[in-house]
Amino acid sequence: MTETGLALIDLVIMIAKIVLVVFINVNLVLVLILAERKMSAYMQDRIGPNRVGPGGLLQPVADGIKFIFKEDIIPNHVEKVIYVIAPMMVLIPSILTFAVIPFGHSFSAFGREVNLQIANLNVGLLYIFALVSLSVYGLILGGWASNSKYPLFGAIRSSAQVISYELSMGLALIGVLMIAGTLRLDEMVKQQSQLLFGILPNWNIFLQPVGFIIFLISIFAETNRLPFDLSEAEPELVAGYHTEYSSMKFSMFFMGEYIAMITASALISTLYFGGWDFPYVDESQMGLWGVVLSLVAFAAKTGFFLFFFIWIRWTIPRFRFDQLMRLGWKVLLPIALANVVVTGIIISLLY
Repeated sequence: MTETGLALIDLVIMIAKIVLVVFINVNLVLVLILAERKMSAYMQDRIGPNRVGPGGLLQPVADGIKFIFKEDIIPNHVEKVIYVIAPMMVLIPSILTFAVIPFGHSFSAFGREVNLQIANLNVGLLYIFALVSLSVYGLILGGWASNSKYPLFGAIRSSAQVISYELSMGLALIGVLMIAGTLRLDEMVKQQSQLLFGILPNWNIFLQPVGFIIFLISIFAETNRLPFDLSEAEPELVAGYHTEYSSMKFSMFFMGEYIAMITASALISTLYFGGWDFPYVDESQMGLWGVVLSLVAFAAKTGFFLFFFIWIRWTIPRFRFDQLMRLGWKVLLPIALANVVVTGIIISLLY
């Protein structure tokens, strides 16, 4: 086959992976909305959605239709250009972040090696941190452009929260980077596919348990999920940074939060739980079944953490803002620094 033909196959494969990832993420948002409403109803001894479709299964579809046809109101006092751009700056980075996450074992097709990863960057982890940092600008600009008191308070809170917890999150991952010696997420998954002492999976949860706990807490703060949703605390700030938003602009903020939660769950699975690796099984020796098994393993791990996000939301009450900041600066940051030092000492002694 000519080089042009091979390049065309590569392009088709890339487009197919992009469409697949975007389609699954967007539709998974609908599933998560229904799951969250059903789980919260169960935990609070309520019924939950049960009118639209069998057992309320079509309720997210009805909500989506409502957002599409709802009147899009833009208040006269807002900074219109920034007001319109802000929801996009929350949604788009959330979708783009998933591009570097490997979600399955590679396989051969049409004479090409197909990696189940949209972009296999050698700075994959830095790419994720860059896009995570961009999302907060959408919240800040949305709150500022609304020219309203409560959205501005929510934006200021969000900026302080994200800056505080990004430090702890980054330091928590230093230990993983010291062990892996690479920023490529696919290489991190392959490294974790070995066995530790011939018994345990070589997952980073066993090698970096302290780092994992810090990263998990920080990721809740980064995604503005309870108990860290201080930027949109209803009793204090009405709805925070998106108080003045309605219709599809509000839904873009909403979708951005849920897609960020999906990406965060996939990232936790990749960095600390072996990603698509199924322990004690060599997927490369199983052909197509190995690919399917890797996809199932990745989906199961990611699904567990999505459940964990929802479970925590309806279990732990919201912190006060001073408690949130104290936890980030006075507890997580020193522990993360100590974890880096201890990891460095252990590695130097072993190697």
